[in-house]
Amino acid sequence: MGTTTPSGPGYETAIVHDLPDLARRASGRKPAWSHRGEDLSVNLISCLNGEGVGRHMNVEVEVLIVGVDGHGSVEVDGHWHAVGSGQVIIIPKGTARATRCDGDRFTYLTCHRTRSRMWPAVRVQGDTSTGGGTRD
Repeated sequence: MGTTTPSGPGYETAIVHDLPDLARRASGRKPAWSHRGEDLSVNLISCLNGEGVGRHMNVEVEVLIVGVDGHGSVEVDGHWHAVGSGQVIIIPKGTARATRCDGDRFTYLTCHRTRSRMWPAVRVQGDTSTGGGTRD
């Protein structure tokens, strides 16, 4: 799954992951693999035909999506973009997005700066919204 390599003096050990291998073994799991560090959050998402991740928004960070295997589409504020293996799309913060598998399978990697933890929203008198936000 992953191999460990030294990353130099004074640094933590780096771990190399084989994304095409992880994608082949993913079988439609969401997420198929994840990493959440102090500064970086990474998720390998696998979808089968007709599946995807529903429309959602985050207002804290930009998100990088990298196609790893198969074919799919990424919606950004109502506009769909085809994404295949090796292609990249950058989602600006504050935009709504969704994904869908357009073939037999679609596996993609999402990368973004680790966001702050979710806290319960404080309600203002007369406010009927649920507050909070969405997570990837």
